[in-house]
Amino acid sequence: MKPAAANPDLTALAVVLRGPEQLELRQLELEAPSETDVLVDMEWSGISTGTERLLWSGRMPDFPGMGYPLVPGYEGVGRIRSGGATAGLAPGQRVFVPGARCFGQVRGLFGSAASRVVLPAARVVPVAEAHAEHSILLALAATAMHAMRVAREVPELIIGHGVLGRLLARLCVLRGKHPVVVWETNPIRRAGGAGYQVCDPAEDARRDYRSICDVSGDSTLLDTLIGRLVLGGEVVLAGFYAAPISFQFPAAFMREARLSIAAQWQSADLREVQAFIDSGELSMAGLLTHSAPASEAPAAYRTAFGDPQCLKMYLDWRKCS
Repeated sequence: MKPAAANPDLTALAVVLRGPEQLELRQLELEAPSETDVLVDMEWSGISTGTERLLWSGRMPDFPGMGYPLVPGYEGVGRIRSGGATAGLAPGQRVFVPGARCFGQVRGLFGSAASRVVLPAARVVPVAEAHAEHSILLALAATAMHAMRVAREVPELIIGHGVLGRLLARLCVLRGKHPVVVWETNPIRRAGGAGYQVCDPAEDARRDYRSICDVSGDSTLLDTLIGRLVLGGEVVLAGFYAAPISFQFPAAFMREARLSIAAQWQSADLREVQAFIDSGELSMAGLLTHSAPASEAPAAYRTAFGDPQCLKMYLDWRKCS
């Protein structure tokens, strides 16, 4: 694909991380779409307090494609402006955008925090008009669904009551096999449990959990979690861990503990969770707590990462398209 600066449709205002804690808004040229691509005017993009916080702070472990400057964001929703001859999607259709790599020399990690993006039509997901900005939560909901697929049993204990923990707990309640407990160390975030218990870990004396799922990203917790397992129980790591993870072998040996890692969601996870959302079985209520115009992105990112009352911050791009 070639840059096409002469076409105003192929420019975008984007969030750019020049380096750790160096965030700015910048006009970027987009690569020209192919016949299988779509051009999307973004409406909203979510700010991830997991991977994006690591990118912003400079603590993200090195992996292929990592580097600055970059456009972050993998939780986007927008409307198709135009599509290639074989894209198969109509202009005006609202879609979920999991990211884009269309910014030339500026990396797309993950690339949805922009007013306009170009990406393959096969990567976008049509979403219901009624869900509007709540559709940015599809990626986290699919991540929660994937963690459940990885686990050998539906988790009985979930660590962390952020948005991902709440979505996972709601999915576990839908499965309805047993009571669900969520640990949360921050008292501000203990409210909002719907059909499940949220407590301070110090108040939970159970040591017979069959399945525990950590979504906190705390690399120091594994010994504690192994100590809460029944014989043959499992710990699923579904957060993203910047520091090395280790555990004491004797306790794990005595419990014949199983350790699993849930990575990137798959298309099957997204399809299943989208069906739950469309049917009304999985509620997205109470998860989007803060929003800001995209023009205020630098302040919005600091709020997202620094305010414990902020579960999910999202940017509104509609005046920037």
